[in-house]
Amino acid sequence: MIRIEALTHVYPGGRRQPPRTAVADLTLHIPEGRFTILSGPNGSGKSTLFRILCGLARPSRGRVLVAGRDLLADPAAARARMGVVFQSPAVDKHLSVQENLSIHAALYGLTGAAFRARLDEALGWTDLDGRLGDRVDTLSGGLARQVELAKCLLTRPRLLLLDEPTTGLDPASRRSFLSALTRLRRERGMTVLMTSHIFSEAEDVDSVAIMANGRLLAHDTPQALRARLNTDVLVIDSPEPDTLVERLRADLGVTAIRHGDELRVDEPPGHTDAVALLERVLKDYRPLVRGITVKQPALEDVFIHVTAEARAARSGATPQETAA
Repeated sequence: MIRIEALTHVYPGGRRQPPRTAVADLTLHIPEGRFTILSGPNGSGKSTLFRILCGLARPSRGRVLVAGRDLLADPAAARARMGVVFQSPAVDKHLSVQENLSIHAALYGLTGAAFRARLDEALGWTDLDGRLGDRVDTLSGGLARQVELAKCLLTRPRLLLLDEPTTGLDPASRRSFLSALTRLRRERGMTVLMTSHIFSEAEDVDSVAIMANGRLLAHDTPQALRARLNTDVLVIDSPEPDTLVERLRADLGVTAIRHGDELRVDEPPGHTDAVALLERVLKDYRPLVRGITVKQPALEDVFIHVTAEARAARSGATPQETAA
């Protein structure tokens, strides 16, 4: 459904600012009917890639195909096959739910009986029954997001692009929204590409793509990504993380990746397992430990690991020296 080939986008520099490469030689293929989450740190290039896929920015070079249509050569045909939910609301909060949906449908030539049939179809999965006459600004954040998604579904898109759509939603609304996406993808055979910083949202999707500094670092199923860390992960919360990183490296030969005040060890040295290392850390470095746990690797751990490796490869340093 989406084929991105050697895509590069460079923002031109100015008098005081050099050119900046936001996307660098990125190749990514997403088959039809897949639910893929795109993740990465701030400044990774996700937003630029999303703008290119929506047709809002033209890349410096490369090729993008959407449902077999060249997005750059025939943008109207490619965009006709997609629906987009932006991070910022794209509904008029002063209008009712019905009015927002009617205006959007009219832009696509849907009126009368055709619109009513599509409306019933688009609202079938929502909790908006009985709320069509309500102004959008009277709805909860979760219901307002449902209006955004229902608006996109009126045109029966084959591809749905969503830019951090759960931002600001409470946990219950977030779960409901994601369940709806999964069900819609399964029932309608849609391809879904969604950006997200919340790794728990990616645990049950078909694939996860991780970007950093404009490059694709990994793209695989959640299970395959977690399998990259084939041991338990030791997570240490420390009041002096830099000091503890150096002590672990000098005394035990342990590579700890720093992430905020937390240290993660996913490759204990030699034949030491995570539990034995935990006991050693508590015995020898107790004043530098505020909290400590051993857990099975999650996608967040994979994300921290691969982004630290990428920074280390660029700088020539070790992962613990480059992780933040």
